[in-house]
Amino acid sequence: MSGEEQRDSGVGGHHPLEPTAREMKEMAAQAMERIARFIETLPEQPASDMDGAEALARALSAPMPEHGAPLAPILDLLFDRAAPKAFNTAGPGYLAYIPGGGLFEAGLADLIADAVNRFTGIWAPAPLLVQLEADVLRWLCGIVGYGPASTGFLTTGGSLANLSALITARHEKLGESFGDGAMYVSDQAHHSVRKAARLAGFPEKCVRAVPVDDRFRLRPDALLARLAEDRAAGLRPFLIVASAGTTNTGAVDPLADLADIAAREGLWLHVDGAYGGFFVLTERGRRALAGIERADSITLDPHKGMFLPYGTGCLLAKDGGTLRRAHSMPADYLPVMQENAARIDFSEISPELSRDYRGLRVWLPLQLRGTRAFATALDEKLDLAEWAHEALRAIDGIEIVAAPQLSLVGFRLRRPGLEGEALDDLNRDLLARINARKRVYLSATTAAGRFVLRICVLSFRTHRERMEMALEDIRAAVAELR
Repeated sequence: MSGEEQRDSGVGGHHPLEPTAREMKEMAAQAMERIARFIETLPEQPASDMDGAEALARALSAPMPEHGAPLAPILDLLFDRAAPKAFNTAGPGYLAYIPGGGLFEAGLADLIADAVNRFTGIWAPAPLLVQLEADVLRWLCGIVGYGPASTGFLTTGGSLANLSALITARHEKLGESFGDGAMYVSDQAHHSVRKAARLAGFPEKCVRAVPVDDRFRLRPDALLARLAEDRAAGLRPFLIVASAGTTNTGAVDPLADLADIAAREGLWLHVDGAYGGFFVLTERGRRALAGIERADSITLDPHKGMFLPYGTGCLLAKDGGTLRRAHSMPADYLPVMQENAARIDFSEISPELSRDYRGLRVWLPLQLRGTRAFATALDEKLDLAEWAHEALRAIDGIEIVAAPQLSLVGFRLRRPGLEGEALDDLNRDLLARINARKRVYLSATTAAGRFVLRICVLSFRTHRERMEMALEDIRAAVAELR
């Protein structure tokens, strides 16, 4: 038997899946050297590099290895070949879609959480670690203005949070028979809401789109008219889904007005604040999101507004009992579930039993940096979006389609005599020219039937100098198209 085969089989007392303390330290040091170099060079990396990515991806595909390999060449593959061929979502020039974050402290928290590998789906196996995550949820409830009866859970993102919110609303308002239920969303709502309705068993007719105003906000008058029509037609309205920052244009629906309607009409109000909810940490954000504290449930994405790694979402409920009633399911093989509200069993209020320990990746950055650091960063993003808005307005031919309500601005280039598809094609060309410079990466959408370029400022690594680069590249691209 060769030396390699002996190591793989455990002959001689060496267990291949159990590295020694020295081996662990060496592996961590090698990985840390590459991670630090990667993060340190983010400002110089292209904002997007997809050249040849498809061919390289196919070339990278390989059969499952039978024997192990050294770590160094594997790290080379990951950092030198695989990671660069992507949108640089961790970099300061990523202004597309809704930027994620990638705080290093959260990565450190995940290393700790994965290494200690405690089961935190219920209280009993790891009460102190569960308590840390429960504290995180209590803090998040506090920042949106919820009281002591509230609770929530961390999930993988806004899509699953919206699904659980919809199911909770269905359970509270419709009961076992729900085929005639009707939910109300703006035509700007995130697609995960419609997907959640489908997964929750609702036919397409149950999702009622409500028109928006000229700032892409759900119109309360149109909602009231639709409610009356649907009740007359035999439907049972039960849910309003409002947006606290749409993905398309950053629009914030009139939350206080919608809360009034929900209270008067006996409806559940859910606020999808996946993008914009954390702006409540700032004074301007609290004004823009006034009324969010009256919602029955709120989706937040810490991997957006708290700059954490992808896979960190959250659902909060004003009355924690509603989550328990919708999600609780006993089993003989589980410990007795907690009745004490201070001892939370996350499996009783969420869809998951087995789950990764997400709480530490929120708890540790807050412990190390404090809430004020996050509020300051979010204030900076509001400033940068407004600065970009004013700078765009000064460019001849640029039309502002969506002025910032939070940190997103939508715009397009106009040319005399061009309309419709021809004008859209001009703006597609503009977007390609901006992104080809690879200092920033913008995305586009369709708003009111128009192709629109978007700048979304949300990365904690994006500062004034990068925004100046963005405007330089936009001006240069516009000049080329003249």
